[in-house]
Amino acid sequence: MENKHTSPPEADLDSQIAQRLRQLRLDKGWSLDDLAKRSGVSRATLSRLENADVSATAQVLARLTTAHGITLSRLMQMVEDDAPACVPLAAQVLWTDPGTGYRRRIVSPPARSLAGEVLESTLPPATRIAYDAPPRPGLEHHLVMLEGTLSVTLGNVRHDLSAGDCLRFRLTGGNSYETPGDSGARYLLFLV
Repeated sequence: MENKHTSPPEADLDSQIAQRLRQLRLDKGWSLDDLAKRSGVSRATLSRLENADVSATAQVLARLTTAHGITLSRLMQMVEDDAPACVPLAAQVLWTDPGTGYRRRIVSPPARSLAGEVLESTLPPATRIAYDAPPRPGLEHHLVMLEGTLSVTLGNVRHDLSAGDCLRFRLTGGNSYETPGDSGARYLLFLV
């Protein structure tokens, strides 16, 4: 998490995310303290996020979406209006983790009538993203490597991937994505 020094479109996205996070919490009748206990994110950080004083990192958003039982893409879809059938590149939401430079583009956002979604992720070299739990246990993933090298750890099993490889799995526990010091990674992630 860092103080916001972003361009206007990113600042606007941060404000929209902040509003949605606040509304999700209020819809469940949770106080900031309740959400802090459920997510493991401090009350002070939650307050700063909901006021759009800071941008959330991938780690923090993962904890919050897990507490709410939704995926990050679903959160982004809630920020946007219902997704049209055709999603031009210019309309695809791009989010960058201010802490790591990890970029996540929502190629095909979830929609009310469609179950799947497609994400394009880019991790810089020497980057590790770890999640304590899935947003929804059993969520089906199909990861297709486009460029670079990536290690994906699911529970205690590590999978080393390179361009062209596909890893298929149901997410049931902790997981991590890691790039070596000399190579980043770009991949598509299909969620069902």
